[in-house]
Amino acid sequence: MIQDIEPARFDISFKNLRPESRDFVMLFNKNGEITVKAEENRLLFPETKDLPVSEQIIYLFSADEKRYFLSLTQDEISLSGFSYQGLRRLRGTCKNIDLLAAFTAYHLWRWYTDNRFCGRCAAELSFSRTERALVCKKCGNTVYPRINPAVIVAVTKGDSLLITRYRNGYNHNALVAGFTEIGETLEQTVAREVMEETGIKVKNIRYYKSQPWGIAQDILVGYFCEADGDDEIRLDENELKFAQWLKRDEIELQPDSISLTNEMMKLFKDGKNP
Repeated sequence: MIQDIEPARFDISFKNLRPESRDFVMLFNKNGEITVKAEENRLLFPETKDLPVSEQIIYLFSADEKRYFLSLTQDEISLSGFSYQGLRRLRGTCKNIDLLAAFTAYHLWRWYTDNRFCGRCAAELSFSRTERALVCKKCGNTVYPRINPAVIVAVTKGDSLLITRYRNGYNHNALVAGFTEIGETLEQTVAREVMEETGIKVKNIRYYKSQPWGIAQDILVGYFCEADGDDEIRLDENELKFAQWLKRDEIELQPDSISLTNEMMKLFKDGKNP
């Protein structure tokens, strides 16, 4: 999965640092495209020394000894050999550590750019120097990064798995998925989303694993469960264009291995589902 970068170590903890000349700087344009250079199955990001001096820059995270910063400039910057590219296009083209850095940087860029002003009094927000937060100096309001909890659900029936395809967006095989509502447990989300999207009632809901998914500001939580009773699919055509029970040898995996969804499908296909 995208976070499987061992032996590299990803450190997201907040630090009040200023960039040095060889630190990476993540640059996004207004469309959320990132400045990168593709080279030998790697994504290269600009370094501080390549960029004009800017005060709108903040520390993001580190991977081993390499530090990553975010520039909040609203202007596109032209750099030799680099280009702005969408994250979905980059998926599966490079090492996981580069994608994890790009996805997580996008998550934080989206949060910073969407929260320039206080939602309580409309004053401009400032960077906290002690934690990952934005602070209103006028009313004291503190805003923390947004993280959307969502479930990925592998529904099984004997040696068959419920495979879906989304109505819009990603075109490859997937599993039932959806966001948790306020006041709802993750397990309740599992049961509700499966019922809403496919009309299937489920039982024996079991947690599997979680995954950060910064491209959508999500934390994905994977569950396995079993169909309970009637297994007739009643498709929600607003959400899905395809849903079907497939045997293990009929399951076609996604073209890359970075997603929790693909890992869960592969686990079942290989007969190893929990």
